[in-house]
Amino acid sequence: MDASAPLPPASSRPGHRRGLPGRARALLAMLGMLAGFAPLALPAPAEAAPKRIIIVRHGEKLNPLKLCATGEERARALAAQYLSPTSPMSLLKGERPAAILAITLHTLETARPIAAAWGMRVPTNALMLTPIRNNRYFNSLINVQNRKVARDLLENPRWHGTTVVLVWEHFHIASAALEAEFAGEEVTLRQLLHLDQVKGVPGGVPATWPNPTFNYFWILDYDSPTAQVPARFTTVRQNFAPPFANLPNNAWGTPEQLPPGADCT
Repeated sequence: MDASAPLPPASSRPGHRRGLPGRARALLAMLGMLAGFAPLALPAPAEAAPKRIIIVRHGEKLNPLKLCATGEERARALAAQYLSPTSPMSLLKGERPAAILAITLHTLETARPIAAAWGMRVPTNALMLTPIRNNRYFNSLINVQNRKVARDLLENPRWHGTTVVLVWEHFHIASAALEAEFAGEEVTLRQLLHLDQVKGVPGGVPATWPNPTFNYFWILDYDSPTAQVPARFTTVRQNFAPPFANLPNNAWGTPEQLPPGADCT
């Protein structure tokens, strides 16, 4: 955080040369001479990929402010089954995730029941609390946050050996259209997490997450803390057990069969 108070006069700051003893002044002078011959080496950024990243799209939405009834039910189902601390269906197998992260208002609404099941909170910021707008300006703000999250996941040692859950917005998971609109930038997780370089995926990792697809996970597994490309990419389709078996469960990229009277958009 930037300091708002002005600095005190140089002569009153700790370490100002006029107040240093002779030996300290000599050491500073020597360092200055050495700096003239060769720049001081700066440490390279740490590389510490998580053990696993689980990516899931937010639930179906009603409007820019909230999920529809089906989306709310999907959020509860994720918390009770696939991302549960206790369910035998859980992808987490009882392992507490290091974080459950969201990026927009709809993703936050989806993530909260999951975090509550683990006794955790979802970190929030002002952007995440703003009704989503599908325009270039708002997408550019999400682009910036997407880059921050991805860079932190691949460089911050706090994630080493952990599992992180990303409840995300599908354009910023994978979208050829968004990548074309912001050509020359890295804006999707597919770009930022180098998913185009994953080996052994027939046809490659999809370039776009389809609009009607809400019921899949992307799972990234890393084989070392310094890996910048996942060793494995797998997808899991959400086949919920009762009482959530009524949730739409369309195949990847096919139309979603919503229940009669659903208020989803």
